Amino acid sequence: MFKKHSELRQDLVSGDWIVMSPGRALRPHDFIKKRKPRKPSQIKSCPFEDPQASGHGEPILIYKKDNKEWELQIVPNKYPAVSHDGVEALLAKHGPYSVIPGVGHHDLLITRDHNASFPELIQSQARLVFQAFRDRYLMLLNDKYIAYVSIFHNWGTGAGASIYHPHYQLIAIPVIPPDVHHSLDGSSRYYKKNKACVHCAMISWELKERKRIIYENEGAVAFVPFVARDPFEVRVFSKKHLPYFENTLDEDMDCVVMALQASLKKIKKNLGDPDYNFFIHTAPIKDKRKYGHYHWHIEVLPKISVSAGFELGTGVEITALDPNGAAKLLRSK
Repeated sequence: MFKKHSELRQDLVSGDWIVMSPGRALRPHDFIKKRKPRKPSQIKSCPFEDPQASGHGEPILIYKKDNKEWELQIVPNKYPAVSHDGVEALLAKHGPYSVIPGVGHHDLLITRDHNASFPELIQSQARLVFQAFRDRYLMLLNDKYIAYVSIFHNWGTGAGASIYHPHYQLIAIPVIPPDVHHSLDGSSRYYKKNKACVHCAMISWELKERKRIIYENEGAVAFVPFVARDPFEVRVFSKKHLPYFENTLDEDMDCVVMALQASLKKIKKNLGDPDYNFFIHTAPIKDKRKYGHYHWHIEVLPKISVSAGFELGTGVEITALDPNGAAKLLRSK
């Protein structure tokens, strides 16, 4: 039985408030829409079957199976949001505004199988995706103009993917993005006050309560957060305190990858195969000594709800589903 009255909950990291209003929905299944089966695009017209022939340039990194056919490659985005063409990323003023040239890197990570989304990859292929993320990330560490590398995946047109063939993106930019900055500041404030990692505190509490966990293995855990911005939002953490994605050892990364795959399989099965985004939040490249308090993680946002006037006008999300109920549905077999 859901609560009849709403409540406001404050996020432990950001300090942002959300309105938890489960009385607006009858039950978790009300959020599951009947969707048409996902329709694959034609292989023969897919630009990612042969990225070089379609103008994406030579691979930055390429991983081959048995030294023959490529299994995964990272290539420059044909239509980059930022580029690295010799311009310096120097701050300037334009009237009252601050301006920096769009210096950076925008890469695509493309897996070979036209139809295998991340949860459908075999375990070794899923590991390879994150190995390639890490390898490319390490290549960018010495770029003096890069402050942050954003790694993310859009699955489905509703999540912003214009091409069906599974692919992932890395965008390296000369500033720390505002949402990441918000998360870093919240983590720092908690650490200064409590001498502990805020994300470790969240993980510890979730493992104790066990109401919102949807998957757990020896080294990682996935759960619907107590302060969920969206129905069925999932966060995936290593149980170890790891500030920097790029420094994560293979055994720890494997546990996170397994948890992410398991979570996405549950989302696909129990929510009717919705479009989704997932992204990595990690400590920045620059000023590494400042961010030992942070805990890198993955956030998964299925495209279930749409923000409307109140949310857009206030920044306060209304979540019409109790996270306990969302987790219970996602755990169902």
